[in-house]
Amino acid sequence: MPVTVEVRAGVAHMVLDAPPLNILTREVMQGLREALAGVAGDAEARVILLTAAGRHFSAGAAVEEHLPGTVEAMIPEFMETVALLETAPAPVVVAVQGRCLGGGVEVALAGDLVVAGEGTVLALPEIALGVFPPAACLQLPRLAGPALAAEMVLTGAPLDAERAERAGLFCRVVPDDRVQEEARALAETLACHSGAALRMAKRGLRVGSGAGRSAGAGAAGDAGAEAEVTRLYLEELMATADAREGLEAFMEKRQPRW
Repeated sequence: MPVTVEVRAGVAHMVLDAPPLNILTREVMQGLREALAGVAGDAEARVILLTAAGRHFSAGAAVEEHLPGTVEAMIPEFMETVALLETAPAPVVVAVQGRCLGGGVEVALAGDLVVAGEGTVLALPEIALGVFPPAACLQLPRLAGPALAAEMVLTGAPLDAERAERAGLFCRVVPDDRVQEEARALAETLACHSGAALRMAKRGLRVGSGAGRSAGAGAAGDAGAEAEVTRLYLEELMATADAREGLEAFMEKRQPRW
């Protein structure tokens, strides 16, 4: 199977398993979508941990599938895969190592928290092939700002892990031989929290980033975002048993039981 998934102790361990380069063929992307669909219906999965087998996270989508006759189906499928990762109910932690190119960058950036190795290199080389990275055109201006987004998309030049971390694309950079261990520890830490609170906090963050709302920029957009997060907190979060349990456990000086 090009994508495997196993839920343990609240963490859905999802692995891209198509080494050596984990090329994102249509088959691999279908496997990823199916894995995400299965996890979405699993109440035990509080956090998703996405890793890749081998030395490299992914060299991107299959070039041959960009040609007429295949690309018409491939691009919508790819965009759907990225969207499913971005909107997965549970927070997504991604471990990135080695080469992360093209579609691999877009898949990695769909995660909420990305842990990368010191030797990780990001690049969007599509422009050299006469095409462009569609998901990155939506992700990068929001995540890293318009200047770096334009540099990466229009030049295809590589970005090292240190600069990617400074730009806010990675939450932390660790030694290459500790990437998956550190990402797993982060996912396990998150999984100790309430699943309901994690899901709603992720929704709140998407509203704050502009990804989860259609309101325009400026004061009207800010007011709409504030109202949506307030509604989410009062009407949805506070209606859950977990919110009451967490607050009562604190007042009673005991550990919460999620």
